[in-house]
Formats: sequence, C-alpha cells, structure tokens
Amino acid sequence: MGNCWGAQVKAESPSDGFFASGDVFSCLGLHSKSSSRDGKKLSGSSSKVSAASVPPTPRSEGEILQSVNVKSFTFTELRIATRNFRPDSVVGEGGFGSVFKGWIDEHTLAAAKPGTGVVIAVKKLNQEGHQGHREWLAEVNYLGQLSHPHLVKLIGYCLEDEQRLLVYEFMPRGSLENHLFRRGSYFQPLSWKLRMKIALGAAKGLAFLHSDVAKVIYRDFKASNVLLDSNHEAKLSDFGLAKDGPTGDKSHVSTRVMGTYGYAAPEYLATGHLTAKSDVYSFGVVLLELLSGRRAVDKNRPTGEHNLVEWARPYLTSKRKIFRVLDPRLGGQYSLVGAQKAAVLALQCLSSEARYRPTMDQVVAALEQLQDAKDTERSPQSEQKSSGQSIGSNSHRSLRRRSNECAKGKVAHHRPPASPLCTN
Repeated sequence: MGNCWGAQVKAESPSDGFFASGDVFSCLGLHSKSSSRDGKKLSGSSSKVSAASVPPTPRSEGEILQSVNVKSFTFTELRIATRNFRPDSVVGEGGFGSVFKGWIDEHTLAAAKPGTGVVIAVKKLNQEGHQGHREWLAEVNYLGQLSHPHLVKLIGYCLEDEQRLLVYEFMPRGSLENHLFRRGSYFQPLSWKLRMKIALGAAKGLAFLHSDVAKVIYRDFKASNVLLDSNHEAKLSDFGLAKDGPTGDKSHVSTRVMGTYGYAAPEYLATGHLTAKSDVYSFGVVLLELLSGRRAVDKNRPTGEHNLVEWARPYLTSKRKIFRVLDPRLGGQYSLVGAQKAAVLALQCLSSEARYRPTMDQVVAALEQLQDAKDTERSPQSEQKSSGQSIGSNSHRSLRRRSNECAKGKVAHHRPPASPLCTN
C-alpha cells in the first residue's frame, strides 16, 4: 500500500489562453511530507471533448454515484475515523486539500479507534482551493468502477453539503517520487531489482487502463502518482485528469492540455490530441527517472541538464555512455545487459512520434522478460568480470579509475558521473 497523492494547482492566465502553475505533491507518508521542486501543471484551450466510451460511461453526477461500487460515507463517520480531522492526523497536503490518516472497521467500514481495524487515507477537498468538484467526481467515476491490483483502491467517498472527501486504502511506503528523490533514513535508495519491479507494476496498471475493459487514458502518469504498498507493489493513484479513450474510427481525444511539465508527450502539448501513446511517453519519462534517479525537470541542475529527457537521450543511445545516466546510488548492483535493455525500452517509449512508441502491453512484455532474465542483477564481483566483455577492457579500466577518483573526491560534483560505482 502506498501513501502519496499528486495534487494539481492551476491558475488561468487570460493573456495567452495557456497556463501552468506549480504542482504540489501531497504525500501520505508516515514520517514526512514532500513537495515537487519543479513540477508544473499544464492546461490550455480546448476543442472537442470525447463524450463516448465503450461501455457507456455515466455522465451525470447522479448516474456516477449510483454506479460506483464503493461506500458512501457521512461526514460524521469520516470525522470520527480521523479523530475530528486533527492536525496531527494530517499526513499530506496539496492542491486538492489535506489528507488525513484514519481507521475503519474491516467488515462494517464504520469508524474505528486509532490503531485498530483498517488504516485509511482520507482526502478532504479544500473548499477554497483550485481543484474542485469535477476532478473529485472523475476520481469517483474511474476508481469507483475499475478494479485492478495495480490501481489504488478507492474505498468510498463523502458528498454532503459542501464537503467533498475521498477514502482510499492507506499506502505505507508512499510514492515512488519520495523513494527516488528524497534523502533520509526513511527513504533508502531503491535497488535495481525493486526499480524494475515497480516499473513493471506501473506498466501493468497503465496497460489495464488502455485495455478494452477500461479504455481510459490516464493523462497524468508521473512518479508522484505511483504509490507503493508494503511489498513495493506499484499502484496508480489520482484519476482527476483521466479521460475516456477514443472510440469508433476516432484516433484521439481532443481536449485541453493538462498534466505535468516534463512528463507530457510532445504531440499532446502541440495539438491537444490525446491518445494512449501519450501515456506511453509519460511512462518512458518515469522509467528514465527510475534509471537515473533524476527528476524529469530539475532547475537546480547545471545548464543543459534541467530537462531529463533532453539531457539523457544522447547517452541512452550509446552502450559506452549509458553510465552517465544510471543512478550512482545503485552502486553497480545491476547487469550491463539489463541496464542497456531498460535504456532501449525507455528510448522507444520516448520516441518523438507517437506511432513509433510501443503499446503498454508491449512494454509489460519487455519488462517481464527483463525481470525473468538471469542477468538483471549482479554482484559487484560478477559485474567486474562481465563489464569488460560488455563495454571493452579500456572502458572498464576507465570506469575503475573513475570510481577511484570518486572515492578520493577528485571528481566535480556537478558533472554527471561516468560510472555507476561513483557515489558522490
């Protein structure tokens, strides 16, 4: 179970019809809250919005709330479950509002004493915030009708007077964003094996959304919306921007440009044409974040390294330069072959032309093969034995020299490390 929820904050700019504002990531972590440094929300002028899906999706509020398979909580029930929304029950904050930790009975779903029953996360709409009823209703609509091991479970909702709340399973390991980018004793670096496991789980979630069963375009796939349960299984959260996919002879959905800078596909930014391949591009960005340990957009990096995709693309195409991209905190605990295959998959997902990107089913198949391969993870000793064969003995000697320089503090911190063994 995971505990981080992406919240969008949007403010329209009437001067140009296109606006973006800070993206505040609210985290349901057990120990801390986090916010994204450079994530920006996207929104723009709209043309036609798809109104059809297969099977038909109810459109009115009444139809949606009657069709969902979740509990309708009263405000009093959730007030008791969260100890009256006490400040010390807050485990995250964002554009949507605050997220509170609570407890309910496993069988009756009635409010329970703290420490008993089932732990829940209650997201409470800030009535003065920028996010409103529409995104709340979209979340209820999709998560209330779709069920999958890699989608976060929506337990219920509350619609009472002006109150809008959502009740989820509590996700104790938090968001992928926290594990990749936060530092501290609670967030230890993820191993190569765990990163590939998380990538596969998230890919399965997206593949389900794109399937004929759901026909949904997620539209806001990013590290903060990938939550981790106690076993590091990935689950997708925050469906406020999700859209029904195109039907019939339509190839795309035309809609407002909304999402997060650094993750949105180029053709979607340029035209507003949304397809399942837009999600594939976003997945490629997150896969690259998993490989590199870098944010999609980080303006604290040196000039030329602010945008992860633009910076990494030249290195991903070269077996000899891939080390410049790989997260030094991995400590060499992976095989070169596995890293190269993952890099190739990321490049395919990040193709500038949507038609050249794989489907999410193909991505799942590639990641499953990568996990099943015997050489996906190596010890430092076996890595040293194989690396000379993979990249050449001269390159291997250079890597060892680079590692020694790192250990002696001779390598400038602002340069991308050439070796995965360098941990500066």
